Amino acid sequence: MLRAGGAVASAALLLPLVSAGPSATAEQGGSGSLQREFAAAAAQYRVPQSVLLGVSYLQSRWDTHGGAASVTGGYGPMHLTDARTALAEAPHHSHGSEDPRGDDARETLRAAGTALPDPAELPSRLRTLERAAELSGYSPAQLRDNASANVRGGAALLADAQKKLGRPLSDRPSDWFGAVARFSGADDTATAAVYAGDVFDVIRTGQSRTTDSGEHVSLAADPSAVADAAQTARLGLRTADAGKTECPRTVACEWIPAPYEEFGEGEYGNHDLANRPASQSVKYIVVHDTEGSWDTTLKLVQDPTYVSWQYTLRSSDGHIAQHVPLKDVAWHAGNWYVNAKSVGLEHEGFLVSPDAWYTEAMYRTSARLVRYLAQRYDIPLDRQHILGHDTVPGTTTATIAGMHTDPGPYWDWAHYFTLLGRPFVPGAGPRSDVVTIRPDYVRNQPLYTGCVKPAEACAPHGSGAVRLHTAPADDAPLVKDIGLRPGGQDSTTGVNDTGARASTGQQYAVAERRGEWTAIWYLGQKAWFHNPRSRPTAVGAREALLTPRAGLAEIPVYGRAYPEAAAYPEGVPVQPVSPLPYKLLAGQKYVVGDRVPGEYLYATTFDAAGHRVVRGKELYYEIQFGHRVAFVKATDVRVLR
Repeated sequence: MLRAGGAVASAALLLPLVSAGPSATAEQGGSGSLQREFAAAAAQYRVPQSVLLGVSYLQSRWDTHGGAASVTGGYGPMHLTDARTALAEAPHHSHGSEDPRGDDARETLRAAGTALPDPAELPSRLRTLERAAELSGYSPAQLRDNASANVRGGAALLADAQKKLGRPLSDRPSDWFGAVARFSGADDTATAAVYAGDVFDVIRTGQSRTTDSGEHVSLAADPSAVADAAQTARLGLRTADAGKTECPRTVACEWIPAPYEEFGEGEYGNHDLANRPASQSVKYIVVHDTEGSWDTTLKLVQDPTYVSWQYTLRSSDGHIAQHVPLKDVAWHAGNWYVNAKSVGLEHEGFLVSPDAWYTEAMYRTSARLVRYLAQRYDIPLDRQHILGHDTVPGTTTATIAGMHTDPGPYWDWAHYFTLLGRPFVPGAGPRSDVVTIRPDYVRNQPLYTGCVKPAEACAPHGSGAVRLHTAPADDAPLVKDIGLRPGGQDSTTGVNDTGARASTGQQYAVAERRGEWTAIWYLGQKAWFHNPRSRPTAVGAREALLTPRAGLAEIPVYGRAYPEAAAYPEGVPVQPVSPLPYKLLAGQKYVVGDRVPGEYLYATTFDAAGHRVVRGKELYYEIQFGHRVAFVKATDVRVLR
């Protein structure tokens, strides 16, 4: 059924724009010009300041993002949408050439390109900036680029929604629940109620933070702000079909099924029937971004000849659609071992430029969904189990270069894990043998290229990733990834180049320290990153490590944990245990993840009666080997507790 409810406290930062425009007395405790702009806009349009601040917090956490658009074409602290200006040029899953199934036993499946939506056909939720311009008198350019105008445009939209509902421009926040629900752009009652409930939770509990422009903004707690969900019934929105959804009660979830259909000779799609967790354990949750609009993404997942994933999350309001039952196996990660043991979450985003931002509404509902799934399947909340698509390994050497790179270096893993209730905090002292990567997201702005045009610098933006060098110096070459570049070329600053990148929350064994630089073991080599004590980019951790057992100069590394040949029953083709091109050398250490048996799901026919789960006696350890995880055989290593 459709669900409504709660919110979670959050904290994180993003990046800079100076706001301009009239000022007014700040009533909520902040001291900067942006705080005054909220007060002035609230007074001008007779919107309670706490409501205006609460809505803005749920959209952007009061950040201006330097005028950059969000993943759905939203601008400024109020996330006014202008998708006509910010339309993508890249189709869903456009980067890389991976086979989404990633199964050697079946014919390679390629994701087809898709046409972009006609701007004239965009839904109203992606064109709120137009209406704000009509109501406020500001030009679209001013609403996009000027924080003061943007806040006033948002206030004008809220006041307009309140008037259309026939409600007074009251100074009581509780009178505005319906208008806040309308502001979300949701087209169903439950999602609108969840969104407004989150805003009112922010108002009741209060928030305070320093924004990406360096200003302090605060919202004083108002326990009297009661959420009046009955107001959403007057919005005239549809009742979404909850169907077979498997979601927590704290989100709004809709059932939009992916088809399980047969077509052609022996061909079928777009997922496999299974009986998880009875047939196989679920060990991973994979975070994707769609690189396509909500509507386009839903069309794709309903195409039996295409690919699939379990859930899609909408950016503007956090609405969730479920497509594949959790017991079944979706085709999403490009690695059949991971697919068979994971749940895939696609987050809406359709800008050509990855240097865009994600809304707080989507981060929050995604975190609630992940917490629910983690509890249901006993999945640890860490970066070796909550994977980005960009950290899923290629299955064989031939597939490494084609693996996808979403959600990329601008996904805020630190904020996400704070919402998950597992913030990345020091677990050991500054001289520990293990580190957790944790740069300051706002201040950490490494140069990336290729967001819009090849080799062209991306706009400066906060990032959760740190760059890795061959020596302790900023001008030293980046470390090499021989899987991505068999010729031995250096890694690049390309936004989709994961060859020399460590991401927030990932953990590595320390190889050496020199001054302000730390070296970690990474892809079989030492990789250096700047880690000054005054502004650390990593914190100490205490984790088990593994290293090659005595007498072995090197051991192979694998992209999947497949069984030994003797484990396969008659009629099930043996899948090769194919090592990747990397080597784990004697003396090197890597952080230990799960200890798992070799396992393979044989599912090549529409009739699930012929499917088999093959489990071997060979055991593997998952490790954080490079930017992506990998596997090593337990017989090849010894664990250092």
